Amino acid sequence: MEVSDLLLDRAIAIGARSVAVVGTGKNVGKTVVMRAIYRAALARGMKLGLTSIGRDGEANDFVDARAKPRLRLAAGTLVAGALGALPRSPALEWCESTEIQSASGPISIVRVRTESEIELVGAPTASGLRACVAALFAHGAEFVAIDGAIDRIAALREEDAVVVSCGAAASTSVEAIAAEAGALVALLALPRHDETSAALQLEGALTPMRAAEFIARGERRAIVVRDATRVTLRGRALLGALDRLQIRVERPLRPVAVTVNSVGRAGSVEPKALLQAVRAAVALPTFDLFAASAA
Repeated sequence: MEVSDLLLDRAIAIGARSVAVVGTGKNVGKTVVMRAIYRAALARGMKLGLTSIGRDGEANDFVDARAKPRLRLAAGTLVAGALGALPRSPALEWCESTEIQSASGPISIVRVRTESEIELVGAPTASGLRACVAALFAHGAEFVAIDGAIDRIAALREEDAVVVSCGAAASTSVEAIAAEAGALVALLALPRHDETSAALQLEGALTPMRAAEFIARGERRAIVVRDATRVTLRGRALLGALDRLQIRVERPLRPVAVTVNSVGRAGSVEPKALLQAVRAAVALPTFDLFAASAA
């Protein structure tokens, strides 16, 4: 079985009808992963919908202008994207206009008529993303793939399966890449608060300073925040806090797998070593699409 099929099966196994791909940073292979899941679903004859929390599929990076992998979509695929970024050709069939605004104009629902390369600019808010996914399902999508963004995880839905992508984009240390992936998965996997247990409800964010105060006084109650975005600790600081505090959320997310990319702009690492290190750090099935391997 192909690695892309294994990723799709991870989402389907928890009953999800949508999957969001989130990277630990830029250029870690997120678009490649989203494209692989899309192709696996397409090969099974599923009616696909795609949307984005940010921007995806552009020919060149919006920030540094470097070439990026494209999203080439088959006929029949449904897309929720900004009109200003969609190709102006007969390749697309208009289905619905929405009132959702993005930096590239209003979001529309379109259907691909002939195979096309698409740039996705999606809804920037949680409510907008929910509306886009609902519209894709309403127009016949059976499964929806979402291009996620590390700085917009508040927009992810409880219903989504989440795949985390990591790689050698900013570091050539296997240990550093694995630790970063482990911390992000731990953040996304924060458990739902059990309302029968003693808790300290936070209205704002759990910051490093507040966490240090709770640890110093030996806080035993569950510390409850709305969702993962309200926890501002990152990396080793987050993992250390999780060892000492019961951090809980009202709205949990569902990470199901991690992917690795051993080659990045900072250099490269040994693929098998990276795969095994990340698997140990995240305690989730881990896949290397580039090497077609899994742990």
